[in-house]
Amino acid sequence: MSITNRQAICNVLLEAAKTNPDLTVVCSDSRGSGSLTPFAKAYPDQFVEVGIAEQDLVGIAAGLAAGGMQVFAASPASFLTTRSYEQVKVDVAYSSTNVKLIGISGGVSYGALGMTHHSTQDFAAMTALTGMRVYCPSDHFQTEKLVQELLKDNLPAYIRVSRSATADIYDENMLFVLNQANVIQSGTDALIVAAGEMVPFAKEAAEELESLGFSVGVLDMYCLKPFDTKTLLEMASKVPVVISVEEHSQYGGLGSQIAQALCANDPKPLVEMHLPDTHLVAGTNTEIFKEYGLDARGIARTTLQAIEKSRGQSTIPSAASVQ
Repeated sequence: MSITNRQAICNVLLEAAKTNPDLTVVCSDSRGSGSLTPFAKAYPDQFVEVGIAEQDLVGIAAGLAAGGMQVFAASPASFLTTRSYEQVKVDVAYSSTNVKLIGISGGVSYGALGMTHHSTQDFAAMTALTGMRVYCPSDHFQTEKLVQELLKDNLPAYIRVSRSATADIYDENMLFVLNQANVIQSGTDALIVAAGEMVPFAKEAAEELESLGFSVGVLDMYCLKPFDTKTLLEMASKVPVVISVEEHSQYGGLGSQIAQALCANDPKPLVEMHLPDTHLVAGTNTEIFKEYGLDARGIARTTLQAIEKSRGQSTIPSAASVQ
């Protein structure tokens, strides 16, 4: 049974703390929502609770790191990347402190709570910071591999994870290389590039289109920064059209980075799928995805339309055939 990415992070940190007394977790009244309660109970001397004070969270985490600690700081992504942005910029990124920031319940995970709790700008904000790496893993297997690798270095990073468990894409034997995108499958009709919770939907959409006779590649671009331009271009060279899918605003996110890479190296049509530039409807994340066409069916329909357009004909099965 799949577990959440936040639980996967806790599992890795619990294991690492057995041999690393310098490993410290800092939370802003978020140990429960971050699935970090087991760590707090097992290692109370390596856990710091700052309360609902995200700016203090980042400043304290940076101070601990400057004192030799290896710090993971967790807080809702909507607050971590906005309320404490200056502290992240100065105390973590500019100062290059060994702080891994965990943005929990990213995107529209807090869907029903409305735009105050949505983090649809975090990719843009965090990738813009010099010295900050940005990751958005898909399933718990990839999340575990990512955190294990980040434990090996002393550089800043931001990790966005969703609140709910996503369908498993990988297994415990998956090949993982830090800062290298994961190729789910290759295709010749189109390439879907996704990150985070959108990856399982992209894979499902590609499988649906495969049943209709189309060959669609899927690329998991979990590394928003450093951006894996090399793998993107290799995959994009095989197809006439690329589709980007992200749980983020249209500005400064995955689609924007893909557009820059393609425009500079291999110009071709790009269809960007993202959340609209408006105050989103309230509802569960599943309902919001469906509303804006970011579920598997929506991605399949949009991809099929892109394939039709790239062929300049409508004699192939209509997009309406994807129900």
